[in-house]
Amino acid sequence: MSEDSLRLVTVERTATGHFTATNARGGTIGFGTADGTEFSPVELLLAAIGGCTAADVDVATGRHVEPDTFTVTVSGHKVSDEGGNRMTDLAVSFSVTFPDGPSGDRARAILPRAVAVSHDRLCTVSRTIEAGTPVAVSVEDD
Repeated sequence: MSEDSLRLVTVERTATGHFTATNARGGTIGFGTADGTEFSPVELLLAAIGGCTAADVDVATGRHVEPDTFTVTVSGHKVSDEGGNRMTDLAVSFSVTFPDGPSGDRARAILPRAVAVSHDRLCTVSRTIEAGTPVAVSVEDD
């Protein structure tokens, strides 16, 4: 793997149950343990799935016309069983409308294929989840 393939996010605790994630470009997002309005880690996972596939589909359809509406809803069930905590029944639903006319017709026509290609090949987030990529965990010495 090359240095160009590395992605890095640092998470810092800011208060009890509250954290800030910072990316290598300096962007930040706050999140918490779902006791307020902040996103929980599970909600961030759902947002990552939706954001990844939305970006793919937007590139493909946006070549033809700007959408009138573009909403992606991601849902799933958080379960705890003998296998531990996890999400099941993940589902992604697109609701996209395009203006009337030839450009809108082209965007509407390619929308199903763009969604399928994102799911089957392009969306790094959902592809990683479906592949079941292992996560290595360590504790660094002070």
